[in-house]
Amino acid sequence: MLHKLGTSRELLAVHLRLSEHARRIRGYPHWNDVRRRPVPEEGATHEQWWLALKMARQSQELPLRDGHGRPFKFSQPPELLEALHRIDMKAGGRVGAPDAVINARMRDCYLITSLQEEEAITSSQLEGAATTRDVARNLIRSGRPPRDRGEQMILNSFQTMVWLQQLQDTTLTPELVLSLHRRITQDTLDPGDAAGRLRRSDEDVVVGDPYGEIVHRPPPAEQLQQRLTHLCAFANGDTPTTFIHPVVRAIALHFWLAYDHPFLDGNGRTARALFYWAMLRHDYWLFSFISISTILRQAPAQYARSFMATETDDNDLTYFLLAQLKVIGQAMDRLESNIQRKKQELESFEQQLADPDLFNHRQLALLSHGVKHPGFRYSIHSHKTSHKVSYQTARTDLLTLVDHGLVERRKRGRQFLFQAPADLEKRLKQLRGQ
Repeated sequence: MLHKLGTSRELLAVHLRLSEHARRIRGYPHWNDVRRRPVPEEGATHEQWWLALKMARQSQELPLRDGHGRPFKFSQPPELLEALHRIDMKAGGRVGAPDAVINARMRDCYLITSLQEEEAITSSQLEGAATTRDVARNLIRSGRPPRDRGEQMILNSFQTMVWLQQLQDTTLTPELVLSLHRRITQDTLDPGDAAGRLRRSDEDVVVGDPYGEIVHRPPPAEQLQQRLTHLCAFANGDTPTTFIHPVVRAIALHFWLAYDHPFLDGNGRTARALFYWAMLRHDYWLFSFISISTILRQAPAQYARSFMATETDDNDLTYFLLAQLKVIGQAMDRLESNIQRKKQELESFEQQLADPDLFNHRQLALLSHGVKHPGFRYSIHSHKTSHKVSYQTARTDLLTLVDHGLVERRKRGRQFLFQAPADLEKRLKQLRGQ
């Protein structure tokens, strides 16, 4: 008996020392990482170290359940709180946000390619659209009909992102989720009736890896209608009764729909669209200009690993939250870098003009683009779409540039096109010399 007591005391002492290490550790390692690394306490096992880590993670349950009814949960390590604070400061308020985004004139000048365009292209490319970025931008801006399924995916995604901007104050319902899916997948699915409906019990859907192994089996079709109702209640803030940070809620909403995989296809695009809806609904206005799919496309394996880590560690969503917060942070950094680059380009361009006030910021942006892309053709529709102005305003912008001899008007069928001449830079210098 005394021998057992002594052993228990020794085990307790080891556990207390490991618990101190657990409280100071940076990061949020999974068991697969822990078992490969040295244990911080001599004589302790990897299992003891893992137990100390798990006990140090105080978790909060979510209303999301797995296929067996077990709850998903999340912890709030310092890294998560720090990332949330940065998003609150830079994306949810005006203090700390880039000047080029706060100022309306500068915003329109620098951010010609907004969320709707960038996210539509990269989100569709993540799902298999092979269309190049330049062709995709031409598709969106020219208004021409799509030529293949990949272009249809991109156009659907773009139109859906524009539509989402109008739903920031709308309560999410199962019908709205189905409408979202219908818009984002119209004319891109087989069978053709799969857009805008939940998968049926005779439609077996699994998620596999590149080697053909099944890595996720979603809940059965019979549960989907009820699960979608619970998802909407969570999205609208009706559940749970305790506070959950809006960004955590938005990322969890993304995970929830991806986990349920309620549709035959288009689940990823729909999940990311719901994330944007949730962020904009909670006034994270900077997400009108941020594309998370651009970062996800660069490292898709990290997304998959965070998803699998969550499923293989007692439904701990913290792994997915931290991975997505890292993606958001990189997307915010990319936005700031692009703003600074665009600002410097346009300021340098304006300095070359004798009278920068001769042209408005939309015209300056077009001229700057035309110098770098001689022969590029613009249309009234593309100018209107790029700068979100009326048809008449776009027409006036282009005709003014024609009057100054800086673009050439040509007719193709019934449409007028405005082409940047090969000697545009020379013409600008001549204008400056007048």
